[in-house]
Amino acid sequence: MKLQGKAIDGFLARPDRRIRAVLVYGPDAGLVRERAGTLARTVVPDLADPFRVAELPARAVAAEGARLLDEVTALSLVGGRRLIRVRDGDETITPACAALFAAAPPGDSLVVVEAGDLGARSRLRVLFETAALGAALPCYVEDESALRRVITDLSSDHGLVPDADALAFLAANLIGDRLVVKGELEKLALYMGSERRVGLEQVQAVIGDGASLLSLDDPVWAAAGGDFAALDKALARLYGESVAPVAILRAAQRHFQRLHWVQAELAAGTSVEGALSALKPPLFFKLRNTFLAQLRQWPLPALRQALERLTDAEIECKQTNMPDETLCARTLLQLAALARSRR
Repeated sequence: MKLQGKAIDGFLARPDRRIRAVLVYGPDAGLVRERAGTLARTVVPDLADPFRVAELPARAVAAEGARLLDEVTALSLVGGRRLIRVRDGDETITPACAALFAAAPPGDSLVVVEAGDLGARSRLRVLFETAALGAALPCYVEDESALRRVITDLSSDHGLVPDADALAFLAANLIGDRLVVKGELEKLALYMGSERRVGLEQVQAVIGDGASLLSLDDPVWAAAGGDFAALDKALARLYGESVAPVAILRAAQRHFQRLHWVQAELAAGTSVEGALSALKPPLFFKLRNTFLAQLRQWPLPALRQALERLTDAEIECKQTNMPDETLCARTLLQLAALARSRR
């Protein structure tokens, strides 16, 4: 079964009891963990229950093909459904999962497999999408509009009401990992104390100085300024933190959209001060001179070209089997080369 869109929320709330194994995968590692945990608790409320929960590393499943089936057919000593969690799933566990589906064992235990980003041709992903007893649940990096809804809901859970500018800043700077969003909003709630209304000033004081928590904007500003060394260093750091390349590409799209909007306003006769003051969220004052320098490097036709390349790169990340990190790095290096040529 291939789950998409609104069907995901319905399945998470009430999983089909005929499904015996679910693959939760995608570039948003935080969302993968959150959704896998939600599914797991529909079977066993206490995930630390040693009698009803078995945790298997992927390497053990791959090395001992029968072990997964053995765990699925085992009975709980205290009664109730059993949960088998497989961490760090990858292509190596495909044979064991295929054997499980072929055996169609009796019982009502559930296997939840957590995996990273899997391409459309991934054998593991295709197996779960096509198996009658399996389901594949994707966890892609949310865009800003979807993230705004998530942030609004989570803020409400903490009793917070962010204003429009604060919400825009949060959505623009916390994109990439659902658990990061949760952690930062918890920190914001502690900072606010008994106050409910959250403004841009409070958000910037807690979340950072105009750059995202994981410095998503570092490679973007480096690329737009033609700084190859800074770009390489920033990408290496983010990749080392398992930041999704799609999140970096979207941060780049936001930055170049802001440059494009200001250039269009200037072309229409708006003053520099007027155009910059109208940016939402506001431009952080420490980045003002750098932003102005990049405006001189990027005329409107070049900005349109840059936005087209970034959009194409995101599409390639989702539709081809090329490594996402390679596609992201290649695109930003191309933009850096264009910027360097206009210095």
